Amino acid sequence: QVQLVESGGGLVQAGGSLRLSCAASGRTVSSYTMGWFRQAPGKEREFVAAIRWSGSLKDYAHSVKGRFTISRNNAENTVYLQMNSLKPEDTAVYFCAARYRGEIFTRSYDYWGQGTQVTVSS
Repeated sequence: QVQLVESGGGLVQAGGSLRLSCAASGRTVSSYTMGWFRQAPGKEREFVAAIRWSGSLKDYAHSVKGRFTISRNNAENTVYLQMNSLKPEDTAVYFCAARYRGEIFTRSYDYWGQGTQVTVSS
């Protein structure tokens, strides 16, 4: 069992930056592919970024590529999402997710956090 807790959300102006954190407990994240998803009001949840459990392979949604960076610190059992050049359309609740030894392109995850709100004003 893996428990995930997101933090770092907030209100920021367009063009600004935020760094989201996902702290894991119960298991070490080194064996888990970790992903970030988001859900805007009235929309379905969508994939944002993922980092593979082994190695450094990463995957990003086209809409965030070049602006967002996913990283992990296995020693701290934490995954990060650095978000730069934020746009109003990035406004959503952001969720962290984990899948045991998942492949990088999987969109099916076993564990989810409660989410953190990101609001980007124009």
